[in-house]
Amino acid sequence: MISLDIQGDRIAVSVMGQFTLDDYREFEQAVAYGVEFQGEVNVLFDLRDMLSYSVDVAWEELKFARAHKSDFGRIAILTGDQWVAWSMWINRLFMSADIRLFDDLELAQVWVAGADLPAEAG
Repeated sequence: MISLDIQGDRIAVSVMGQFTLDDYREFEQAVAYGVEFQGEVNVLFDLRDMLSYSVDVAWEELKFARAHKSDFGRIAILTGDQWVAWSMWINRLFMSADIRLFDDLELAQVWVAGADLPAEAG
């Protein structure tokens, strides 16, 4: 299940429990809307409460990243899961976005909003 909070060019996504393909498609729709009306969007993914995701979500994420490689400015990811962190770094190969991992929600929010933080702050 996901929760979306859309404010201007920022989309905050919180994932709780299983991250399903339907959830990911809901996120895709939010991005499409944001890009249409705001241009480039910035995203905060809070994956700390995500239990798992399926292979179809991973595949959809890869396809979406390739199709929207220039639609993102900043992507902040909150997670303690090394596998998720690794897979998000793979997305850097397909996207021009600045992607950072965070373990502090407030720092992630400030950075996604446009603040300059040192690389080690993430």
